[in-house]
Amino acid sequence: MLIKDLAQHCDANVHGGDASAFINSAADIMSAHAHQVTVLSDAKYKKYLKDTQASACFISEALIDGDIPDNLALLVCKDPEISFLNAVKALHPEPVLKRQVSEHAVLADTSTLGYDIHVGPFATVGQHSSIGDSSTIEAGVRIGNHVSIGKHCHIHPNAVIYDHSLIGNNVIIHAGAVIGADGFGYKFRDNQHVKVPHVGHVEIADNVEIGANTCIDRGALGATKIGAGSKIDNLVQLGHNNIVGRNVIICGQSGISGSCTIEDGAILAGSTGVADHVKIGSRAVVMARSGISADVDPGAQVFGSPAKDRKVAWRELAALAKLPELLQKFKALEARIAKLEE
Repeated sequence: MLIKDLAQHCDANVHGGDASAFINSAADIMSAHAHQVTVLSDAKYKKYLKDTQASACFISEALIDGDIPDNLALLVCKDPEISFLNAVKALHPEPVLKRQVSEHAVLADTSTLGYDIHVGPFATVGQHSSIGDSSTIEAGVRIGNHVSIGKHCHIHPNAVIYDHSLIGNNVIIHAGAVIGADGFGYKFRDNQHVKVPHVGHVEIADNVEIGANTCIDRGALGATKIGAGSKIDNLVQLGHNNIVGRNVIICGQSGISGSCTIEDGAILAGSTGVADHVKIGSRAVVMARSGISADVDPGAQVFGSPAKDRKVAWRELAALAKLPELLQKFKALEARIAKLEE
């Protein structure tokens, strides 16, 4: 695309450089070269701007100062990050593949497919299941019985969706994810573990994305629910009967036990562990590698295991780092007191 066309597409104005030059791809500001577009959205990266080899850079008015290369076109906009994402989509479109229902797919005679469906080889669709218009089911996907998948969904290879799962529109489920397996529930009786039947299901609302190899368990009774717009990273374990609100972020390797409530807009950073029957309030932030054993208030920021207010936790860590020095002083004082006593 020409720089001037790219700017128009991304709601930006061109300042300097050659607006008629071609842009063929996008790159970060440190590795970009000629005919590439980059972005500067954080002041700490301004030092790289004067030496960048990029032909164009998305930037806000507030960050324009200092040395600007003569050959660099500044694409000035209100939100450089979003404008850059739109540029990436335009310059790196997804490949258009021939859409078809593979002759090697296995579809139950009572299954229902919408318009413009793609089903890859060796995918299976169970009895009384339905797939909405323009959805893509890639190779090796296993869809159980009585499953409902909405429009414009993309199920990546080898994902497994168990019986009675309900999936909304514009949902992305990445490779190897398992939706609707039994929860981990047992009762110990007569010196053995007795399995708790799980007869519930999973409900995933619109615009949710679920990462590779993530597992979301069905409810024991009732539903495990994921709210609209929530994003779940790779390798996350979400236990039975959890209720996840809207626009929640759950980062990789987190584990959430059963019957928890995670309210709208909350963020769980990587490797978070959550005990069962815990409520995490709206827009709360649980920092990486924290252990949650009690409710977290809305808007709180917590850290540690067991988690507490992040400022308190950081002060405790800072004090702990001084412990060897304090022990040395304590031993020196003990020695001085012993001499005085003599």
